[in-house]
Amino acid sequence: MKFIQDITDFIFVEDQPEKADIIFIPGGNQGAIAVKAAELYRAGYAPLILPSGRFSKLAGHCGIPGYDTEWQFLRDILLREGVPKEAVLEEQQATYTYENAIYSRQVTSRLGLSIRRAVLCPQACHARRALLYYEVLYPDTEFFVCPAVTREISRDNWFLDGEKIDVVLSELERCGSQFHEILREYGKAGR
Repeated sequence: MKFIQDITDFIFVEDQPEKADIIFIPGGNQGAIAVKAAELYRAGYAPLILPSGRFSKLAGHCGIPGYDTEWQFLRDILLREGVPKEAVLEEQQATYTYENAIYSRQVTSRLGLSIRRAVLCPQACHARRALLYYEVLYPDTEFFVCPAVTREISRDNWFLDGEKIDVVLSELERCGSQFHEILREYGKAGR
């Protein structure tokens, strides 16, 4: 059905990776995103990786056993996957996706990094919203979205199971509701 394909194409953004200045990981408790980022790092796509995240604002704490922050969890996976410690930047404040982008921008600005091209490694079902937020904070950056399938939710199966449908349609709703205020601010500023 065409409407399923339209939703799929909107939510499940995926590009071929290209050489970039950095790889961003927009937080979370799904280790597959760090594994994907490490794979891209080892293939030479970027010299730096910036995982982001404290914990989910909704949970109010890091629910990953043995970790205080999502960043620590993602960093440990990156190191285990062969990424050298000096290639992993740190951001441990973010509690939701927009903050992942905001605080990542603060880190790269503080370090004086010029981010002309970036690889973004979100969960596949979270790709569009993550991309939109990072595009807001890095308006002059070209992004290559290289997601990891997590929670067994992919572009090929999300519409076949009630729980997966709920996750993807929730992402679709958030793309409208969470960007409402951002767009209003842009409108006020005459951008």
